[in-house]
This record gives sequence, C-alpha cells and structure tokens, in this order.
Amino acid sequence: MTAVSANGKVTEKHENGAHTNGTTNGVVNGTTNGITNGATNGHTNGAATNGNGVAHHPQPVYYKPVANLETFELTLRKHFEDKTNQKFADYREFHRFTCDNYGIFWEDLLKISEVKLHQNYNQVINHNLKINERPRWFNGATLNYTENVIERGTASEIAVLNASIDESVVEYTFDNLRKDVYRTATSLRNYGIGPGDTVCGFVPNTYDTLVAVFATAAVGAAWCSASVDFGPAGVLDRFRQVHPKVMFTVNHVTYKKKLIDQTDKINEIVKELPTLEKIVVSDTFTSVKFDGSKYNQSEKFVSLEEFKTPIADVVLPFVYTPVPFSDPLFVMFSSGTTGIPKAMVHTVGGTLLKHIEEHLVQGDSKKHDRMFFYTTCGWMMYNWLVTMGKFKFHKLCDFRMISFLYSKGSVVLFDECPLAPDTHILMKIAAKTQCTMIGMGAKLYDEYLRLQIPFSMFLKLSFSKQYNHFSDTIYDLSRIHTVYSTGSPLKKECFAYINTYIAPGALIASISGGTDIIGCFVGGIKSLSITPGECQCLFLGMDIKSFNLMDEEITNSDEQGELVCVTPFPSMPSHFLNDSDGKKYRDAYFARLEPFWAHGDFVRVNHSTGGVEMLGRSDATLNRGGVRIGTAEIYSVVEKIPQVADCIVAGRLVEEGMDEEVLLFVKMVPGQELTHTIQAAIVSKLRNDMSPRHVPNKIYAVDDIPVLISKIHFSFQQKYVFQYTSSGKKVEVAVKQIVSGKAVQKASSIRNPESLDHFVQYKL
Repeated sequence: MTAVSANGKVTEKHENGAHTNGTTNGVVNGTTNGITNGATNGHTNGAATNGNGVAHHPQPVYYKPVANLETFELTLRKHFEDKTNQKFADYREFHRFTCDNYGIFWEDLLKISEVKLHQNYNQVINHNLKINERPRWFNGATLNYTENVIERGTASEIAVLNASIDESVVEYTFDNLRKDVYRTATSLRNYGIGPGDTVCGFVPNTYDTLVAVFATAAVGAAWCSASVDFGPAGVLDRFRQVHPKVMFTVNHVTYKKKLIDQTDKINEIVKELPTLEKIVVSDTFTSVKFDGSKYNQSEKFVSLEEFKTPIADVVLPFVYTPVPFSDPLFVMFSSGTTGIPKAMVHTVGGTLLKHIEEHLVQGDSKKHDRMFFYTTCGWMMYNWLVTMGKFKFHKLCDFRMISFLYSKGSVVLFDECPLAPDTHILMKIAAKTQCTMIGMGAKLYDEYLRLQIPFSMFLKLSFSKQYNHFSDTIYDLSRIHTVYSTGSPLKKECFAYINTYIAPGALIASISGGTDIIGCFVGGIKSLSITPGECQCLFLGMDIKSFNLMDEEITNSDEQGELVCVTPFPSMPSHFLNDSDGKKYRDAYFARLEPFWAHGDFVRVNHSTGGVEMLGRSDATLNRGGVRIGTAEIYSVVEKIPQVADCIVAGRLVEEGMDEEVLLFVKMVPGQELTHTIQAAIVSKLRNDMSPRHVPNKIYAVDDIPVLISKIHFSFQQKYVFQYTSSGKKVEVAVKQIVSGKAVQKASSIRNPESLDHFVQYKL
C-alpha cells in the first residue's frame, strides 16, 4: 500500500502500511533538543525573557466559543428541545435534563449514533433500581464492539499511525486494519476462543496490540492488558485473576532507543499461568525476529504472523459474534496500592455508549480529526483511546459522518519514553502526523513547564524577534484545537503554558474519571469558555454532586466536598471478579455514602462557572479541625520550591482522634539538604499562597516518593534526573496507613515499593 505523507510526498511502501521516512515534516527549521545557545525562556505567568534578560510577554490565548458555533452537543441539545418542547438556557440546564431523564438520554444517543444491534432491546433500564443496585442497561440487546468501531471507515482512509522514537510513522488504512483483525480473529476462533473467554496482553501501545484488542472483541471474548514496564509479579497479580487462554506479547521493546529483551519476563509469567494455551509473540516493531526456542514452553509459542490466518483462508464477509449488551469487554484493574488489584469487568455496550458520549458529544470529534494521546496499555486511557471508528448520524446532525474517538477514525500510537533522550519527541510526532487533538498525563505538561520549552510556531510568527533563537524548538502545531490532560489535577500555570507555548486558543480539556467507570465524570466542552485550573463541566448523563462532611449536598457555595454520583450510568462495572457476594464492589463505591456512588475524589464545584476543581483523592484528603484540604493544593505550592524534587503528604489522627496531624515528606534535589531555611520557605509559601491550615505539622526528607507503575518517565531539571509515571499518581493512601501504624502490603503496582520503608520510622 502507498500513502501520502503530510508534505504531500508519496512515502515508501511498507507491509500492511505506509512507512514515512525520518524527516521532520511539520517541524519548523530543524529538530534539535532543548533551548539553543544558552538562551533562556523564563516562562512565569505568561512572561518570557530572551538571552539578555529582557522581558517579553506573550500571553496565554484561552479558548472561548465562537459565535454561531456548531457542535454535536449543541445539535443534540436541539434534538431534545424539539422532542420535549422546551428550551435549555445553557449547558448546565441541558446537563440537568440528561440526568433527570437518564434513560431517555442514553437511549436517544444510542439511536442517533446508529449503534448496530443484532437484536433489539426490550427495556432500556429499570428506573426503580438505584445506582447501588446496579441496574442492567438495554436488556435483550446484542451487538459486537469491534464491528461498531472498525466497519464504518472507507477502505482507503487512514485509521492508525504507529510512531517511533526515530520519528518514523507507519500508516494503516481501515482496509489494513480490518483484514488484520479478520485474520487474527479467525485464528482465535480456531483455537476455541469466544464468549466467556479472556485474552490478555503483556504489550506495548502499538498497531499489533490494537489488532489483538479488536480481534478479541470480534469473537465475543474479553480483553485485559498490562504494560511491558510491569514486572512479572505485577502482571501475575492481574492475569491470575482472569485465567487467560491466549496471551499476546512482544519479544523485545524499545526504550530510550535501546532494545530490551522480554524473554525472561515472559517465561516467568507463562510459568505461573497454567490456563495459557497459546502465546502469540509480535516482532513487527523490532529488528530482532521471533525465536521460539528461547522460551521454556516453546510448543505454546508462535509468532504473530504465523498465528494469523492467511487472508485467502478467511471466510468473507467476516461474521462478528454478537453478545449481550452487558457481556464483558474489558477487565480493568484498580491500582492495588494496599493489596492485590481488584479486577473490574466493563461491559461491551456500556463501554461503547459511554465513549460515544465522551468522544462525539463532549469531544466533538469530526471527520478529519487526528488524536495523539500518550498512554500505555496499563492505563485506562488506552482503552478509552482505542474505541475508534466512524458513526453516521440521523438527519438532525449536519456533519453526516462524525468520528468516534477523537479523530474521525485516526489515532496515533507511541509507546516509548516521552522525555528521554528527546524531550521534544511528542511534539515532533504531533507536528509530523498533523494531529488536531493531543493528550497526556498532567505531570508531562508540568515537566514541559519546568523545562520551559516554547513549542508553538505561533510564537515564531507573533514574536519573531524574541523567538528567532528558538527556531530549533518550534513546531507547526497549528492544527491542534483540543488538548487533553488527565491522571492528576492540571495546574493553573500549566493551563497558561499550554495556551501560550503549545496551542494558543485551543480548548484545554482537563478530564477526570477513572478506571472504575472507564471514562469521565467531568471534562471539557466547546460550548463553554475555559477557566484555568478547572475541568469545564459535568459530563452529560453523569449526575454528579458534591457532599460536605455532614453528607449533605453543597448547592450554592464553593465549599470543598466529596464527588458523588447519584443515578446509574452505562459504564459502571458489571461486577468484580472473585467477588461472589459483591462485598468488594459495595465497599469500593457505596460503603461511604450508600446508596450513592462515592468515587473517592475531593472537589470544589464553581457554581458561577459550572466548572470543577479537582483537589485530590478524598481518601487521602487532609482534615484540619473539620476543614478538608486536598493534597493537590499542597503539592502545587511545594513543588515550586527549587530545592524540592518531589513530595507527598499524609494525615494521621492524633492520639485523641479528633484532629489530623499533617506530615509532609520531601525528596530533595541531589546535592540539597532539608535545612531549616528550606523548611521555613515551605511553611511561608504554604501559609501565604494557601492558608495557615495548609502548613504541615512536620516536614521530613525521604529518599524517594512512592508512585504507581504505568510508564516510567525521565524528567530533566537542571542536572538531575528523577522518574515519574504517566498518570503522576502518588501512593498517598499507603503512606497514610503506614504513618498511622497500619500494616501495608507492598503492592506490585508500586514502581518503587522499597520507598515505603522510609515512612515506617514516622508511624505512631
């Protein structure tokens, strides 16, 4: 197949896809890393300085909806206005309607998006059942997830772009994708895989993995995955629970431009999974070819290409396996910070419908959009990303063909290090592939802010004299209209940085939800303006409230509270594995505020804007004299102290049990010590920037901060290096339990479990 690259040139041919060369399409005047010739960009609140220290002031250009805006959300709003003969004054009124009439809302969305059902439903939902009773959705309906996602794009349209650290990009059309899915799914069927079975992947975020996911769902089986940076113990904590029959994996992975052999890991994993009948090994994106003799149970191993049925032997048209709406699609896992991860089962129809709402309605993806979201296969955002395809709409929609998941069927995949050895690699890929939507964990934006890199060509055009010396760091990101952030709260400073130095005027969609709902509670919408530091809105159909310490709804103030969902939604897990009496499920979501879903997030709802400020996990939230304080507020101040590399805060009850003592643990920059002067600076900043209640009772220096595994990132600040996960999630609950004198299991999901030992000396 031959494809056309971004600059209009025909790229070289590649088996099953077009491979672009290593040139810097979309990059303006070169590709060198860093800021050249000693010139500095002193970004502080939108300001910059040149090499001579002269101040210049490019200001952030925040998103505001244009006049006569046309979005699918507004079109859908008009549909319900016409249907119910009423007028919604704004987004918030429409949101309230979708929550009060959640059955009608989700049913009409299913119809309007033309989800293909093999058998129709006899009931949308039993409205007599509360959210804690877990009512089923669309009883009687059958469908196939993969069929709905990949069968709508025309054969020649680009579906997937697989990018590598050398900036090469392999393009795959919908025709390539469908044929590979048919071949892989046919082989799975030949091995007896179907409804009731689970296929697992110990895999990187590549095209081959995407095919495996779709092939698994095509035959009605469930999929679960772990990222290749997990150790064997972490993988086994997850895969043992699902009893997989087939596992997809890779023989080598590339990280920091180095090939890493996976053989020992794979052998250890396979040894402990006796239900495995076949291990399928991909060698597509490595120079080292498959060698089955390296594996201990070599008779079970097969290369991916050998496993796939030849296309000539595939029965066409391919027949998808229809399954009930509530059948398993994905098995997702909790972080497991205090024990074995809980295995959450997400349904075929619930996942599909929730992602339709998020990508089409909230995200407003259109025909030519292209999404690049940096994630691994161990993070929920991977499952959120792969739900891609094309959906036709009723005549009420002017767009006719609108994509599902970001970009009208085009997604960019990348699984290597985002910051080392090339701090610019994500923006190079975004420019080269002409992305219109990008996304990553909030901590990566924080790192870009720390590194002070002016990526956008907008700066070159608007401030040419000031930014001539930055020509080697500036890229054409002008097509980006939406920037996603998730994993942890996005700082106000990062809002300013993104809308100044990456994508001026772009919508910043700071989204928040979780693995538990395989989607979001809050996020972005194009019909509202941006308020830095806030998620713009509550998502449609998600009946979110904020409850205070008295378990009362906060309705007319900016008081901080617990995020609660009060009515059912389609993407609730159907159940947990190994939870026959449902106790784990109830304890996870309903023990705190039954019958309502308590998600474990601490928030502040801005009743003037309708936005939501995420303040951290409520189970790690601090309580000072009855006033709750989100840990993110403390981090936002302490992490600005130049001598502090990282920090974590924990509260513990004092002996009387009536109040919390707040302990702040800091990891110092190499060569720095926690002196009285630095402690005084931390106290002063917290008291002045936040409040006296934010000042910790004690500050301690520790060697490392425990964080969750998702992807190891390398961050460069001055002359030191430290590691982060893509989600940036610190293991606050485990630290809180340790300092409170409770025993904590060192979970395999913690990247550096030995770091927990540092906190034992501070227990009660």
